[in-house]
Amino acid sequence: MTQQETLSFEKAFERLEKILETMNAGKTPLEESLKLFEEAETLMRLCGERLNTAEQRIEKLIKGRGQEVTINAEGRPYSEPFQYG
Repeated sequence: MTQQETLSFEKAFERLEKILETMNAGKTPLEESLKLFEEAETLMRLCGERLNTAEQRIEKLIKGRGQEVTINAEGRPYSEPFQYG
């Protein structure tokens, strides 16, 4: 398991944001930009996998309560804004 794979979603996303800031500044040499791009690709894949896993866990919990998961027009589970208190 690589160091990136052990990052939490939040840490991986934070690192991805920093990489994008660095690359968007336009002051990074080509070789370093390529390395950052490769790292960003890995982090995006990791974040996507973590989000998919979380989504599957939520679906399982909803189904466990005896409710159905409603799918929207894009084929994604329907969600509503969280209302606290």
